[in-house]
Amino acid sequence: MNTIIGLVAEPLGVLLNYLYNFIDNYAITLIVFTVIVKLCLFPLYADQIKHSARMADVQPKIQALQKKYANDKEMLNIKMMELYKEEKFNPMRGCLPMLIQMPIIFGLFALLRNPTVYIKSEAMLMAVHEAFVWIPDLSQPDPWILPILAGIATFISFSQTQQQSVGGDNSMAGMMKMMRYFFPIMIVWMGRSFPAGLTIYWFIGSVIQIIQTMGLNRWKKKLTAKSE
Repeated sequence: MNTIIGLVAEPLGVLLNYLYNFIDNYAITLIVFTVIVKLCLFPLYADQIKHSARMADVQPKIQALQKKYANDKEMLNIKMMELYKEEKFNPMRGCLPMLIQMPIIFGLFALLRNPTVYIKSEAMLMAVHEAFVWIPDLSQPDPWILPILAGIATFISFSQTQQQSVGGDNSMAGMMKMMRYFFPIMIVWMGRSFPAGLTIYWFIGSVIQIIQTMGLNRWKKKLTAKSE
């Protein structure tokens, strides 16, 4: 596992060092890095939004099957698979952007927690300890402000996704509602122990995702209005 994380952390260290040589500010470097990552992932995220909207369309048919085969779980699973095949819908497809981003998060965590292992530049090794606004050392955790901001941004982003993907009264809606509150709390809790630089990455990334979702929603409404 450490080997796999190292394979991600080392090129991230090279990229951060390259950006830092131009920007000469570690926090701004992390923000620019986050923007680059989000731009690269945007096609996948746009596809995720389309998938969420598709989920809302398929949901009534799923609910009908759940009622019809409420006492026959085996047949329900068979009919659900048939429905997914007929609708050309993959319920796991919406998780793809997060699955791709997870190695980046783990790699950044390893990089920022142990910079001497993955960064060869002495200037960059000193840079990870730079101060930013109220944070005295970006390699150390920020106890409250940044984690809370990251939690709020996560809550807004997750709420947007929930509105797109789940409709009606069903078990999935209950699970998503619980995750809507649990996940941001988890981000606040983890952010209090993560290096502040990693929390900046998550916060800025969530803000960008909120903006992207708003833009995609407007685009989708325009397409819907034209079709009507």
